[in-house]
Amino acid sequence: MLLNATDISKTLGLKQLFASISISIEPGDRIGVIGPNGAGKSTLLKVLARLLPPDEGQIVTPPGLRAVYVPQDDSFESGKSPREIVKASAMDAVGIHDEYEAEILADVLLGRAGFDQLHLDIEASRLSGGWRKRLAVARALGSVAGQPDLIMLDEPTNHLDLVGIRWLEELVSKSAGDASATAAIFVTHDRAFLESVATRIVEISPAYPSHMLSVVGNYTEFLRRKEEHLDSQAKIEQALSGQVRKDLDWLSRGPQGRQTKAKGRIDASHSRIAELEQIRARNSAAGRKGAGLDFNASGRRTRKLLEGKQLGKSLGGKQLFTDLDVLLTPGECVGLLGPNGSGKTTLIRVLTGELEPDTGTIKLADPKPEMVLFSQYRESFDPETPLRLALSPGGEQVSFRGKSIHVAGWAKRFLFQEYQLDQPVKSLSGGELARIHIARIMLQPADVLVLDEPTNDLDIPTLEVLEEALEEFPGALVLVTHDRAMLDRLASSYVALDGKGGSGVYASLDQALSATIREQAKVEKKQNTGGFKPKTVKKGLNYNEKREYDQIEDQIAQAEERVAKAQHQLGQPDVLANHIKMTKVCNELSEAQELVTRLYERWEELEAKV
Repeated sequence: MLLNATDISKTLGLKQLFASISISIEPGDRIGVIGPNGAGKSTLLKVLARLLPPDEGQIVTPPGLRAVYVPQDDSFESGKSPREIVKASAMDAVGIHDEYEAEILADVLLGRAGFDQLHLDIEASRLSGGWRKRLAVARALGSVAGQPDLIMLDEPTNHLDLVGIRWLEELVSKSAGDASATAAIFVTHDRAFLESVATRIVEISPAYPSHMLSVVGNYTEFLRRKEEHLDSQAKIEQALSGQVRKDLDWLSRGPQGRQTKAKGRIDASHSRIAELEQIRARNSAAGRKGAGLDFNASGRRTRKLLEGKQLGKSLGGKQLFTDLDVLLTPGECVGLLGPNGSGKTTLIRVLTGELEPDTGTIKLADPKPEMVLFSQYRESFDPETPLRLALSPGGEQVSFRGKSIHVAGWAKRFLFQEYQLDQPVKSLSGGELARIHIARIMLQPADVLVLDEPTNDLDIPTLEVLEEALEEFPGALVLVTHDRAMLDRLASSYVALDGKGGSGVYASLDQALSATIREQAKVEKKQNTGGFKPKTVKKGLNYNEKREYDQIEDQIAQAEERVAKAQHQLGQPDVLANHIKMTKVCNELSEAQELVTRLYERWEELEAKV
């Protein structure tokens, strides 16, 4: 047993977050913690990490437990590089004896986190959100000499790109389940991460007794067991309601009408009435859905809202993309993928007209389509701004689809209570702030919705409602997100930027992910080897392998040309409009990508021998 928490309760302000929660963590456990915004997930993690004291209950851990905690929001000492930050963390670790040993450990941990030589010594403040998250994890691991017994992570996939999420999955999944394995507990709304990593899922919610449901298994198993539990709870309410009706009828009779005056029966009746109230409250909480989202479409029926041809753009001397074709049509969703820094946000700025492309053209429908942007760099509110003003800056009424709605009703749609209207936004959680931004963009009629990381901080119920609303949106969507479940549900095509100036158009998420992850792995490999690739064959290969090695780079180049050609064809309007042509091109693209993958795998085998 690594940690045993018994009957933990916590209240913040006037709100009780959870009561009498018990949770144990064994070696090898990978526990995902989910629940609606404001339920107390992050607070629970801080209590387990002993950063906050519980109001009631106790937490027991074995002596010498090596536990690390990575918060949702990171902060690093100003002016320090990643190497300096992790080295400073390692200096205090048990088993590290001197500065040289700490520096070696820092380089090892940062190398495992994907840092190349260039990024080891730059100032941490210059790193993107994804690299800062990797650094935060490496720093935490350094504090225990890279050998944790227990890792606690709060929203670890926020800001990570798809390659970063894969790295994190591999890190957390190293828990093998034996007596010496590392355990992990993490708060996340990333359903794909829960599906692939979790061995147990805990939901914090008032829908359950003690505000918690714990299920052994992945996310699919959790959903099945949750449905069974809630169905059973609903049936209990139904049966109990019948008993209480009889109790109330009996209690309503006068003493003469009650043949039995047994105190025990009266007490049992009152107990059932109280139990029914509790179970009704739980079932009511279980029935609450996420925020009521419904995006305001303009009603345009133009076939082509935006068509970009051979788009190219560079910033700061770095080529982000070239020869890229993009077509936005009503009812279609383009998923935009790529590693952090590959140019996704820049491409959005080009499509929305904020930036001019260096090359290529953008043709807009006439009249110009209304484009509404939900940016990952969300509008900052003054911390003292009241919620009512943040939701409705124009007064007490908002206008939605031609109707006037009072701000209290508008707030309720986004799961805010009326008493919150005069509270400052600084008192709100990250998920609640995200709901304010969604409320603001819903007031704007749109032909094209451009959503740049809309899922950050949203709880799973709101994510599911957001997906439903976007699915019903009749205009065009451009979706940038690392939420693989959302991409798989909504996107009809994918544009992937490789971070090296190249791009591709794909018909499926699997194809786009494979290409994105493969290209990023190649970039990181070149960065970590200084771009060096052996050109002369050394000992270790036989005659046939030497010939194969000499030819394989040309074969890879030819296969990649096939991929590029198929991707270009897939973006042509005549192909998109013809099912037979599209199927043929998709098959060609899939075969070419599989060939590229096989050739790279073989090249790595041969290079290892070299």
